[in-house]
Amino acid sequence: MEQLDLSSREARFRHFGSVDPIEGTKPVEKEMMVDLQSSKKDFLFEVDSVGINNLSYPVVIGDFQSVGTFELATSLRKNEKGINMSRILESLETENDGGVPLTFETLENVLEILRVRMHQDEAEVTGSGKWYFSKPSPHTLLSGMAHADVEYSMRISGAGVLHKQLGMTAMVTTLCPCSKEISEYSAHNQRGYVKVLLDIDPDAELPGDHKEQLYELLEVNASSQLYPILKRTDEKMVTERAYENPRFVEDLIRLIAYDLVELDWVKGFELECRNEESIHQHDAFSRMSYQK
Repeated sequence: MEQLDLSSREARFRHFGSVDPIEGTKPVEKEMMVDLQSSKKDFLFEVDSVGINNLSYPVVIGDFQSVGTFELATSLRKNEKGINMSRILESLETENDGGVPLTFETLENVLEILRVRMHQDEAEVTGSGKWYFSKPSPHTLLSGMAHADVEYSMRISGAGVLHKQLGMTAMVTTLCPCSKEISEYSAHNQRGYVKVLLDIDPDAELPGDHKEQLYELLEVNASSQLYPILKRTDEKMVTERAYENPRFVEDLIRLIAYDLVELDWVKGFELECRNEESIHQHDAFSRMSYQK
């Protein structure tokens, strides 16, 4: 049997099939390489959006660093074959300082750099992540870390901001009004999810505490809130508040909608409430949209 010399990494690579690189004929200097994406001729259609998505990237939301997910894109003219994808990450990197602050101001800066570097008319971004914040329990005031999912989305052109959207998903407690009405004692309750997507007036000044405002109105209209830490006196308050404020998903969505209409910086919204039913194998949901 042939003796194998596997003492070096190169020998081991060759043993597993690696071969020497061939002598190529194409240029290795960037200036000499063909820029296929920049080809110009009639490519039949304009493209609304072309870019990257499902990009995991560090973000800063409020006081904490979090993990964000991004989609970034630009428009594409009819006479252009493609865009330079690497410029998308380069544009996002201009705002990265231990994470990209997830704010409309930051995202607008990224989009303007992206639009200009791509030589395109429009650019768009959606960035989402988990917002962490300290939340005290209702009686003992013991604080723990709570969270909600937030999403910022905007599109700009050379003339300015075309649209802005703010999304949030929060968890709440709901107690069934029907169960309370028909039962001799107790009533079933469950965790509910409230998801809202707001159309923001581009000309309105967004409050600095807009996340806190939105989170509060999602919670306050539910049967009760969720808390990171609960002692016995806290738990008593939470369960009794839920019993005092029964809510169908239909009730919850209407109450939240009323408060959203009152916000002068909101043009319209999409809203969904979903309960993970504790006495069924299915969920219950209610959904609506509204434009002022």
